[in-house]
Amino acid sequence: MARPEKHSLTLAGHRTSVSLEPEFWAAFRAIAAEKNIPINALAADIDADRGVERGLASAIRVFVLKHYQG
Repeated sequence: MARPEKHSLTLAGHRTSVSLEPEFWAAFRAIAAEKNIPINALAADIDADRGVERGLASAIRVFVLKHYQG
């Protein structure tokens, strides 16, 4: 796996940076495309559901993992 890459997302009108490995970014984009929603909208949904104990990057990784586990 390559080193994490930082990308900006817009959540509730605010910009935030998230660092994920390229493989997770590719999978996250593929899921957003599969659901036919923008990546920012998918990130906002994950952000709203994640709770305060988990960071956004971790929440996205778990979301991607669960998606592909079925």
